[in-house]
Amino acid sequence: MTFFEKLISETEAEKNYLLSAPIIKRCFEGEIALDDYVAFLGQAFHHVKHTVPLLMNLGAKLPHSQEWLRDAVAEYIEEELGHQEWILNDIAACGFDKEAVRNSTPLFETELMVSYAYDTINRIEPVAFFGMVHVLEGTSVAIADLAAATIKDKLSLPNNAFSYLRSHGSLDQEHVKFFETLMNRIDDEKQQDAIIHAAKRFYVLYGNIFRALDQARLQQVA
Repeated sequence: MTFFEKLISETEAEKNYLLSAPIIKRCFEGEIALDDYVAFLGQAFHHVKHTVPLLMNLGAKLPHSQEWLRDAVAEYIEEELGHQEWILNDIAACGFDKEAVRNSTPLFETELMVSYAYDTINRIEPVAFFGMVHVLEGTSVAIADLAAATIKDKLSLPNNAFSYLRSHGSLDQEHVKFFETLMNRIDDEKQQDAIIHAAKRFYVLYGNIFRALDQARLQQVA
């Protein structure tokens, strides 16, 4: 078993926790409102805007023995630049004020996931941040295209309201393959354990963001 295969196998329960979030189930059943989609995009903005700073932080902390990994991090940075602006433009295409979202406060659950990402790099093991990459990219590839199609059909939104979701859907398969190759080059057992540990935590943290979206919706209804 390769390390990438081990990473998938040992995080299956936590992945299922994320995918069982009620808002995800409602989405695929066509029970999604415009406010749900925009709320999701709002929280995506609040964590995606940290992706490049987190990657920069990771790259700076890698030892010279993993220079090959620093090169890969540089590629990730180039790919991720500006994605938070795509999200804001999607929000505007939905008829909402993107500047209000830019200046809003993230949900506690979103802030907690971002905080844990920085803490993981600075306190635990820099390479463990790839646990978050695995969760976000893997989840996106698995559900983004279907979610975009379902939401578009249900809400009759324009194509330019889905730049973020569609950029992280099936077209992102090359990124997953790139990620798999990187993970299989990491042969330090402590680093491998740290990545698995982080992935488990990030599946739960990300799952809690989706659950918090439903809780916020119920509070608004009440």
